[in-house]
Amino acid sequence: MEEKFEPKIVAFVCNWCTYTGADLAGTSRLKQQPNARLIRVPCTGRIDPVFILKAFESGADGVLVSGCHPGDCHYNAGNFHARRRWIMFRELAEFTGIDSSRLHFSWVSASEGKKWVDVIDGVTETVRQKGPFDQYRKMARNIELPIMEEEGVEI
Repeated sequence: MEEKFEPKIVAFVCNWCTYTGADLAGTSRLKQQPNARLIRVPCTGRIDPVFILKAFESGADGVLVSGCHPGDCHYNAGNFHARRRWIMFRELAEFTGIDSSRLHFSWVSASEGKKWVDVIDGVTETVRQKGPFDQYRKMARNIELPIMEEEGVEI
């Protein structure tokens, strides 16, 4: 019997808004997909694109970045920095072979528990339809680093 695919979603969420909105969804006992693993960050503006690549390398099938609505950032402009970085990273991801439908960005405030449920359920369903993501892991295994090996650096 074949097992049904359940995607692994890594969600980088703002401590002040989205994380609190997700908490509100939980305390309100709203049903949501259990596929997301939340990583709470002080601000979405602090998310390095390498974190997203590492999530895929570590087995994520999809990634969500979610923070405060524009103008409501606890750190004034962090979400604007994140949005600019996100636009550039999305193009880079497409170039490296990561399908942009596996990457999601949203704004969820602390009082939007229902919106959090809608976002996470939508992301999970989108990634579920795409199937498992193993391209990145295959590409990472195929990269050869002969210079480093010659110098005795362990990989």
